[in-house]
Amino acid sequence: MARSTTALDGTMTLLDHLRELRSRLTKVSIAVLIGMFGGFYIVNSTSFIKYVILSFAGEQGVQTTQVAETFTTYLSTALTLGIAAAMPVIIYQLLAFLAPGLTRTERKWIFIGLPMVILCFLGGLAFGWFVTAPAAIKFLINFGIENTGNLIENKPRLDDFLSILTRLLLINGIVFELPMIMFTLTKLGILNPRKLGGYRRYVVLITVIAAAILTPTGDPANLAFLAVPMYLLFEFGLLLGRLAQPKNAN
Repeated sequence: MARSTTALDGTMTLLDHLRELRSRLTKVSIAVLIGMFGGFYIVNSTSFIKYVILSFAGEQGVQTTQVAETFTTYLSTALTLGIAAAMPVIIYQLLAFLAPGLTRTERKWIFIGLPMVILCFLGGLAFGWFVTAPAAIKFLINFGIENTGNLIENKPRLDDFLSILTRLLLINGIVFELPMIMFTLTKLGILNPRKLGGYRRYVVLITVIAAAILTPTGDPANLAFLAVPMYLLFEFGLLLGRLAQPKNAN
């Protein structure tokens, strides 16, 4: 049986890297699984789903049209909650996997930025919960009703409703990490915010395309709800990057 060896100069072999990657992925999977079990308990044994439906869909509620829809929707929602809960572990394991190839200064800045990245993720979840998701779901549910009176009854399906909500929250959480990621990359010398600021027109285009891909429904209103915060976060990331960049940097 082949055994893992380390090169004579102290560097890791390919087999060492693969085993390290497997170990990190195993830890991430365990964290997500634990989070998923906790998420399933929350959605199935508490009033969480009832609270979510009343908060975003109102008294009209939602409907199910398939026998197993409620169960499968609860599972997918629990998985999303598990990923969100495991995000600190996911980020840490990713950084820990990259850390051996970095200098001591680079590792210092990465792990200094880790708590802020997690806080930004939580801030994104909060922004999605209080701003993006309510506006987007209200727009979609009420679209076209005012012009048709009571001829259109828009009662969302449970799986569609929770899928859009959880995806919006998760996307907001990830997008809100952008400023701290840009700050850290600048500290590592990978990103030059002064040069990047000259490509704003292209950033606007990329932001709109990314928002169109990430938006669950693809309608213009939801696209704007995501694209505008993404661009503002990019500008905030540039500001942080300029503060992090040495004044004599080109």
